Amino acid sequence: MSVTATAVRRTFGEAVAVDRADLDLRAGRITGLIGPNGSGKTTLLLMLAGLLAPDSGEIRVLGADPVTEGPAARARIGWMPDAVGMWESMRAAEILEVFARMYGMDRGDAAGRAPALLERVGLAEHAASPVRVLSRGQKQRLSLARALVNDPEVLLLDEPASGMDPEGRKDLRDILRELAAGGATVLVSSHVLPELDEMVDDVVVMRAGRTGAAPARDGNWCLESPDAAALAAWAAAEAAEGAGVRLLPGAGPARAGFPAADEAAATGVLGRAVAAGVPVRSFGRASLEDEYFTAGGGGTR
Repeated sequence: MSVTATAVRRTFGEAVAVDRADLDLRAGRITGLIGPNGSGKTTLLLMLAGLLAPDSGEIRVLGADPVTEGPAARARIGWMPDAVGMWESMRAAEILEVFARMYGMDRGDAAGRAPALLERVGLAEHAASPVRVLSRGQKQRLSLARALVNDPEVLLLDEPASGMDPEGRKDLRDILRELAAGGATVLVSSHVLPELDEMVDDVVVMRAGRTGAAPARDGNWCLESPDAAALAAWAAAEAAEGAGVRLLPGAGPARAGFPAADEAAATGVLGRAVAAGVPVRSFGRASLEDEYFTAGGGGTR
């Protein structure tokens, strides 16, 4: 695995932020880290980035320990925090040049890297603009560019699309997909599940400081019915047969989720529902929100 965490724990006084969390991230894939407020997502990301030491457990980033081998690990990590945290009076290009120099680039290479990164994130026209005049979404774009300064093999992002407009979110998805296609390992934390839905390959659900992988994204399906009673009766009968069908929580129309290896298998389950008298309003692959509630991600700590 490219990035691993094993039984990682971190406390702040008597408060347990991360409690024996495990993680296995693969190169070339985008993983979504989801969970309620206070579940420990940001604390886990900070430990993976080498910015916070765990109390116990083990973390490896491309074989290096971010605590004992910090410089070696951080040289290969790109970190985009939720809070932009930039010097407001500096120009956008200067920000990137400063961080490039921190990664060991000489002045000429750093000056040449900044325009290319600004172009990549859609901020070329703001190269000379001081950070204080940028919008929240533009600052997020600049924060992404900053995370890419060292051409990282591992990219960790905490709420990266916060404040971005639809065009910015699309650009973000395109950049992350391009990075993953090139072999990078990408971990994205976000509360906005529809935002992640078209972006991630894998999902890790975090709750009360612990991690749990959601079922494989490409194997989950969902059907929706206007008749909650009929759907519940059918789902109970299917579950009794070991078919893995279960009702999904949430307001609105009744929904049931189930695993299926492919479209043919999923269509077979749909056929059984219709034959049992369940009126079906919609049918298709499960959304990330469906998977989150299926994995027990709802609620608060």
